[in-house]
Amino acid sequence: MTGPTTPASRTSTAERPKSYSSPLETPRPHLGHAVASEWTKLISVRSTVWTLGSLVLLVVGIGLFAVSETRSSDYRDVPLTAPALFGLLVGQIPVMVLGVLTITSEYGTGMIRTTLTAAPDRARVLTAKYLVFAAVAFLTVFGSVAVVGLASAILRGGSAAGSHGASEWAHALSGCVYVTLLGMLGLAVGAMLRHSAGAIAVMLGLVTLPPVIGAMLSMWETLAPFGSIVLRYNAPVAIMRLFGLSGVDTGNSAGGTAQVLLLVLVTGAAVAGSYAVVGRRDV
Repeated sequence: MTGPTTPASRTSTAERPKSYSSPLETPRPHLGHAVASEWTKLISVRSTVWTLGSLVLLVVGIGLFAVSETRSSDYRDVPLTAPALFGLLVGQIPVMVLGVLTITSEYGTGMIRTTLTAAPDRARVLTAKYLVFAAVAFLTVFGSVAVVGLASAILRGGSAAGSHGASEWAHALSGCVYVTLLGMLGLAVGAMLRHSAGAIAVMLGLVTLPPVIGAMLSMWETLAPFGSIVLRYNAPVAIMRLFGLSGVDTGNSAGGTAQVLLLVLVTGAAVAGSYAVVGRRDV
């Protein structure tokens, strides 16, 4: 004798409702999506316009003024891109500030919670930030330097100038890479500190303090060798050397190669630290 039949028992398996399927495409997230998101965020904030705008103004403005005050004979011993160096020595600061703000601004506003909720893969988000920032910073720096270099070539590129050939543009390219690495270092420091003012202060100290400390150490005979090393491996001297200024004392390092390798090692360590910290720390 069978028991009473319930409505559930009368419903066959074939008649049960199927799981919901969205009519919209749901592609699997990848790095390209994160890059597009970071690009949108970078160009949507005013800090990008102010920092990169000040960089262009410094490099191009001071560089063109320097070109106007030179003669063709002045470029016998220096490259045509040398006038861009005057503005770039100061312009490296906006690049570092933008690198810091690329990530600390999200921590300051709390937007980082939304970012990591939409994209839980923190390593992917951080990689996208590095890629987008590096591309924008490098193109802006090199574009500004190229404007000054072309102006020098047009206005002062006589028979007495431009004897360095293509090598001067290679020097300028390596200098732009160096400044971009400084910005990436700023991004890494910002990711670890999560505080805009603190990270900017650290980066300014890394750039401005070594020349002062090196000069102070050089005053004492016993500490003079250490002072010489500090003076030889700081950012301003490295940029000048990379731009092909042979009068800069950098010891036996040809073309600033040692300075670039040092910055690559420091930036690589900081980037690795940023991945470790961001990956395990609460937001």
